[in-house]
Amino acid sequence: MSKPEPARWTALLALLALALIWGYNWVQMKIAVQYAPPFQFAALRITLGALSLLLALVWLRKPLLPKEIPATFWAGVLQISGVYGFATWALVSGSAGRTSVLVYTMPLWTLLFAWLFLRERVRGLQWVAIALSITGLLLILDIPHLHGTIASKVLALLAGVCWAGGAIIAKRVRQTVKLDLLSFTAWQTVAGAVPLIVAALLAPSTPIVWSSPFIIALLYNVIPGTAIATLLWLYVLNRLSAGTAGLGVLLNPVVGVMAAWLQLGEQPTLLEAAGMGFIAIALALNALQAMKPSPQVAA
Repeated sequence: MSKPEPARWTALLALLALALIWGYNWVQMKIAVQYAPPFQFAALRITLGALSLLLALVWLRKPLLPKEIPATFWAGVLQISGVYGFATWALVSGSAGRTSVLVYTMPLWTLLFAWLFLRERVRGLQWVAIALSITGLLLILDIPHLHGTIASKVLALLAGVCWAGGAIIAKRVRQTVKLDLLSFTAWQTVAGAVPLIVAALLAPSTPIVWSSPFIIALLYNVIPGTAIATLLWLYVLNRLSAGTAGLGVLLNPVVGVMAAWLQLGEQPTLLEAAGMGFIAIALALNALQAMKPSPQVAA
């Protein structure tokens, strides 16, 4: 039996770290929006995240000028401003906990887009993982009791679609052009910050309350939640198939639900617990498939 490549093991560990960071970030976002309007918070978070990445470029003495500007721009608009903009907007009128789960339909869109644009095939255990993932998400979502407007649900789904589209662009450009990972991450974050700043300026809002909980939440969102997490996400996309990476982030809402239970006292229902179990099994199957050597395509 052939052993998985070390780089693939590293990518899977990065995917786990990403799930822990992003999953817990939902708790910090819930805290933050109690002290700041959602669009102002999203714009502030992404802008500071972009600045931290640009400072990292200077500190590491990497080239400052961006490459592949069109692809970088669209990846930023979709994967940064689209995801955070639509997700934050959805939270304005919808139930924060359950509506946010709709964002994680992203892996399903990623598999579809990867099949259409990258010619990646769904292989072996991934079919079972997809079925279990859909079942788990539906159980966590608990559609009959999903509160909020139809608009908020559509916005959350659009965030998932944008995330998948940005993931495909990021992976495709790195397949064709040699790009510095940090530079690409920094400039797509800069591109994604611009629409969020415009939205924050145009949307009616109240002043931010600069309390200790808000500052802690903001710092978490900027450093691990945006800068480090974006780097990990692009690293994973560069090492694993887009479909595998997309399915891997299904652990995020599981971590989010557990963290909210421990810190905010939001105990999951029986359906949510069952859904987390299905997703955990799906992730294990997905990891097993990812560790298998990719089939060689005949010339």
